[in-house]
Amino acid sequence: MPVSQKSLLESVPTGLYIDGRWRDSSDGATVAVEDPATGRPLLHVADATPADGLAALDAAVAAQADWAATAPRDRGEILRAAYELITERTEEFALLMTLEMGKPLAEARGEVVYGSEFFRWFSEEAVRISGRWSTAPNGATRLMTMKQPVGPVLMITPWNFPLAMGTRKIGPAIAAGCTMVVKPATQTPLTMLALAALLEEVGVPKGVVNVVTTTRTAELCEPLIRDPRLRKLTFTGSTPVGRMLVEQSAEQLLRVSMELGGNAPFLVFADADVDRAVEGAMLAKMRNIGEACTAANRFYVHESVAEEFSAKFAERMGAMTMGKGTKKGVTVGPLIDARAVEKVTELLDDAVSKGARVVTGGQPHKGAGHFFQPTVLTDVPTSARLQKEEIFGPVAPITTFTDDDEAVRMANDTEFGLVAYLFTRDLSRAVTVSERLEYGMVGVNQGVVSNPAAPFGGVKASGYGREGGFEGIEEYLETKYVGLAL
Repeated sequence: MPVSQKSLLESVPTGLYIDGRWRDSSDGATVAVEDPATGRPLLHVADATPADGLAALDAAVAAQADWAATAPRDRGEILRAAYELITERTEEFALLMTLEMGKPLAEARGEVVYGSEFFRWFSEEAVRISGRWSTAPNGATRLMTMKQPVGPVLMITPWNFPLAMGTRKIGPAIAAGCTMVVKPATQTPLTMLALAALLEEVGVPKGVVNVVTTTRTAELCEPLIRDPRLRKLTFTGSTPVGRMLVEQSAEQLLRVSMELGGNAPFLVFADADVDRAVEGAMLAKMRNIGEACTAANRFYVHESVAEEFSAKFAERMGAMTMGKGTKKGVTVGPLIDARAVEKVTELLDDAVSKGARVVTGGQPHKGAGHFFQPTVLTDVPTSARLQKEEIFGPVAPITTFTDDDEAVRMANDTEFGLVAYLFTRDLSRAVTVSERLEYGMVGVNQGVVSNPAAPFGGVKASGYGREGGFEGIEEYLETKYVGLAL
């Protein structure tokens, strides 16, 4: 049954969710949430003050002991119920994400599947938290270790995946027994507010999950980060902001997880299946309109297949349909805001001024909304800014290489290290190149690597810590050792 936009927006809470109740900002301020396809406001939500942030932390601290003592099975059952209810409401969550973020409905539905799966995965991990028992080498002592929740967590989530970036953090925290304060992105708070209402519906106790929406992010978050009661900070966003937050976190020696920027290389070797590589390139570049830290940012193609790959890739990119994500047949939605369009335009103009050639696209859309044409560039020099900076838009720069060493060298020539992609039919090459790439994740013959059952995260300036997989829950657990003398 089709979902009514009007009734959906009327159902979304617009207040702050603190200590199990919805409330206005303490100073009554609100902020508009805009539709990036039109630039018009969808709703106004509460604009939290620093005092509201501290109230949310107060609630999380007060609830921590009881939540940590809650049976793991009970925590897991809450997550399982949330997974099932999100799945049941796929169309509502998908439409909400499309309205506030812009991605086409088909992609938004895919995010609902992906995002909800973190709740199912960690519902199963909640009952697998374990320690160990052993005998000391001298035989006189027994060694016992146990895992306990870290404690209250501050979660700062980005705008590009409004559901999944929340569930990827909330899921393991609930499973581990941690309470939390969630600060969603100013541009896309509606999905998180709807998720908070759903978690309340499935029985999350008051104070366990608190959500504060604000335009005053720095003023609200810094006092929380410097508060000795907070025990963990997890952030997904840009590297410059991540570095600043890490500096602030040092005062209280917080446990920190940082999922930061990317500059993903996409390597196509001479022996690659070119058609399969093009399919992978479309996914790696155009998933989420290119607005993803995992998006392929630099395409390095062996000179022997570069012409074929470029032509086929450009044909596919040029055939995409741009428009409002709720319209049937649309495959490319708007970028998040006008600033994003300006950044993409600036990077493209820089590349062209240095010799790059536009094969298809190359222009922002004139008219309402924040659209940019899917674009393929060839002959892109390594000196172009978009070889070093995250594009975060539908622009694919192609550069050729002559041998494996050159490809690996160019791929690693960046401060970032989140994900890399490579296409080859040679198993030996796939393994050796994967080992040489300085990245936390590598996709071999596939354009999407994100999976709730796998550890997501990077190295170097792309951050540290892992989300998802067996490793994901460890970020929310401390190890305690007990020595028992006999």
